[in-house]
Amino acid sequence: MSIANTAARRTLTVIAVAASLLIGFGAIQASAAWTATDAPLTLTPVAAETLQARLEEETARSADLVDQLAALTTHADQLSAALAAAETRIGSDTDHAAQLAKDLAAAKLKLAALEKSIRAANQARAVTVTTCGTFSVFWTATYNGFPATIRVRPPSLSANSASMRSR
Repeated sequence: MSIANTAARRTLTVIAVAASLLIGFGAIQASAAWTATDAPLTLTPVAAETLQARLEEETARSADLVDQLAALTTHADQLSAALAAAETRIGSDTDHAAQLAKDLAAAKLKLAALEKSIRAANQARAVTVTTCGTFSVFWTATYNGFPATIRVRPPSLSANSASMRSR
């Protein structure tokens, strides 16, 4: 290779690089002009002070939301504790209701037995009252199949008249 050949190649390379840079710069300028015509910037950008004020408002709103979230978390914890207490109470009330149901069943059995014994006693006891003049009354009763006669004498007439005179 000759020196002239190398120098010519270097020159051609520099010219090609410079031309490609100019073409690239021209393409960027053309695309910027094209974009500017298709999407003009009519609105002015937001000022930094406005952005700072919005940031402060949003920071305050965020702090308020964090406080509300903490309050809701506390309330949810309280509701959870109340629910657990209610479930415990429901369990104990269910056990108590089951015991009361057993007690009621036992009381119903006792009541049925008492009613049966009262009916049997009423059927077994038949009372017959017989009067014989004004001096005596006879009661005949049957209790558990055994007859019994009771004689009741009224007080004497003279005792009644004496107690009436003293009044």
